[in-house]
Amino acid sequence: MLEQLGFLAPDWKDLLEILVVTAVFYRILLLLAGTRAIQMLLGLLLLVGIYFLSRVLNLDLLRSLLENLFEFGAIAALVVFQPELRSALAHLGQNRIWPRLFSRLEQNEVAEEIALAVDELARAKVGAIIAIEGEVGLGEYAETGTPLHARVSSALLNTIFTPYSPLHDGAVIVRGDMIIAAGAILPLTQFPVTDKTLGTRHRAALGLSEETDALVIVVSEETSLVSLAVGGRLERGFDQAKLERALSTRQRSITVA
Repeated sequence: MLEQLGFLAPDWKDLLEILVVTAVFYRILLLLAGTRAIQMLLGLLLLVGIYFLSRVLNLDLLRSLLENLFEFGAIAALVVFQPELRSALAHLGQNRIWPRLFSRLEQNEVAEEIALAVDELARAKVGAIIAIEGEVGLGEYAETGTPLHARVSSALLNTIFTPYSPLHDGAVIVRGDMIIAAGAILPLTQFPVTDKTLGTRHRAALGLSEETDALVIVVSEETSLVSLAVGGRLERGFDQAKLERALSTRQRSITVA
C-alpha cells in the first residue's frame, strides 16, 4: 500500500518537473490568449471530455467517430491555424532571457516617441488615450477599432488624435513597436470613482488596467495632465521625462519576463 501511494510524497525532481510543465502551459496560454486558437483549445477540451464520457458509457459509435477525428484533426489544425502557429513560434524564438542591445535601443526609441507625442498633445490640450500591451493580449479590444500596422512615431500619434479626425475619440493600442489599432473602445471601470474630475478616458484606462496588465496613458484635454493607469491604479502628473522612464522600465521588465 505504501509503495502504491508513493506518488503522494514527491521528491525534488518531481516538484521541478511540475514547475517546468506549469510554466510551459502558462506560456502557451499567454500566446494563445486573444487569438482564434484559444477557442479551438476550448473546443478540443470539450471533445476530449465527450470522448472519455463515451468510453465510460460504452458508446462505441461516438467513441469511434471521435478517435477518427483526433487522428486526422491534428493535421487539419496545422493547416487551418497556420498563421497563429507561425506567430507563436516566432514569439517563442525571440531571445527573452538575454535581450540584445538592439532590442533595448528599440524599446527606448518607442518610449521616447510615445513620451514626446504625449507631451505635445498635453501642451496642445488634446485628449488622448494610449494602451501599451503587456503579457495579456489586447486583440479583442483592437478589433473594436480600426486595424493599423505602423511603427510607433510621435507624428503618427499626433495625427491620430487630431481633433475631429475619425479616430481621435478612441484608444490607440500599441504592441511592441507597432500601433495595431486606433479608435478602439476600452471597458470602463466597474468600481466607483470618487474623483469626479476623471472623465470617460480615465475610467476606460482604469477599466483596461483592471482586466489586463496593459499600461494605459491618458491625456486630459481639460487640464492637460498626463496620467498613467496600471494594475487598476491611476497616477497623475507625468511630464515627458518621467513618462519616458516609466515606459522604458516597463518594456524592459516585459522583455526579461
